Amino acid sequence: MNPNPVLKKLGYSDDDKLVIIHTDDIGMCQASLDAFANLWDFGTISSAAVMVPCPWFPATAEWCRKNPEVDMGIHATLTAEWDSYRWGPISTVERASGLFDDEGYFHHLEPPVQAGATLEAVRAEVQAQFDKAVQFGIFPTHIDAHMLTLLHPRLISAYIETATRAKVPFMLPRIDSEAEMGMGSDAQPAYEFGTLVQQLEEQGIPLVDRFDWMPLDDPDDQINLAKKKLRELPAGITHFVFHPSTDTPELRAICPDWPSRVANYEAFMSKELKDFIKNEGVQVIGYKVLRDLMRG
Repeated sequence: MNPNPVLKKLGYSDDDKLVIIHTDDIGMCQASLDAFANLWDFGTISSAAVMVPCPWFPATAEWCRKNPEVDMGIHATLTAEWDSYRWGPISTVERASGLFDDEGYFHHLEPPVQAGATLEAVRAEVQAQFDKAVQFGIFPTHIDAHMLTLLHPRLISAYIETATRAKVPFMLPRIDSEAEMGMGSDAQPAYEFGTLVQQLEEQGIPLVDRFDWMPLDDPDDQINLAKKKLRELPAGITHFVFHPSTDTPELRAICPDWPSRVANYEAFMSKELKDFIKNEGVQVIGYKVLRDLMRG
């Protein structure tokens, strides 16, 4: 695929490696907010996204109001994946929206949302989450999608419309005609998204080149794994995501994958990894510079 036009607009060359070191699921529980706040102060992350429907959203918003320089986006949320810790839509109570499961919360997984939620309901919910964040004093730098639920051909227009209306970038990787991107239960040929990417870039909307992440199924040796991933970044802009949390009884009760979330946090709180990021030659940016570029 052609080099990302954003690189030169930001003053970089086509061969430069840029990375957005991004923390997801902020506000899902107290442990996620505490981890994010510590990591932001420590300086190993450059961006984050808050889950507006979740219980610790108000506390996250309070932190953002006290730290207005923060690079905080909206982690647009249409699923509630845990067994005993749930949340639901903030825009409607109508079961006909397709946003609810039988228990009255968001569906656990992506396929029921992607197959059954109405586009109108999805559009209203994503907009409501964005508007509530602004109402609570957050200045969103971008929108991304919890569990990638919105990156589905039937729903993606709601995602893009909310972001472009607010003039903020959204996490959508550029893909070429030879690739495929898995969207929930349906693997869509990349050319269906290639046309979309081309249209968006013609409109001047900045996009990342790829999506990468730290695993949630293996807590071992995460410092060296993070080094390997960051060392091997290709040219372009990578949205590099992980899910840090401090180790609390609440977290252990909520998340079966809590050891990896804690390991994510501890790895990026290490001086060893901080020094590696500083010296490796990758350029760390946040979504705020992409938002400013889009608005400029």
